[in-house]
Amino acid sequence: MSGRTHAGACPERTCVGCRERAAKTDLLRTVAIEDACVPDPRGTLPGRGAYVHPALVCLDQAVRRRAFTRALRAPGALDTKALRQYVEQTTVAAQATVADQATP
Repeated sequence: MSGRTHAGACPERTCVGCRERAAKTDLLRTVAIEDACVPDPRGTLPGRGAYVHPALVCLDQAVRRRAFTRALRAPGALDTKALRQYVEQTTVAAQATVADQATP
């Protein structure tokens, strides 16, 4: 035996907001399209991607540190309105799901 495990390797990425490593599936991929930073939840859009936790805390840290501009190698500042809207919608949906499960 070679000593290798048969468990599949889980790719990890670093959140540009909090700088913590996490499984790729736990993070939201973002890409730069023209002068905007847009969410890519399926991970299929072309171009360079940056990963962030789908939480407003990490998003705010990344915007404050200008991390998206650096990670995506954009020539200027990126508009993050679409990204913020997506994160807000997903957190509201997640909270609603948790609330529905908590009620008997």
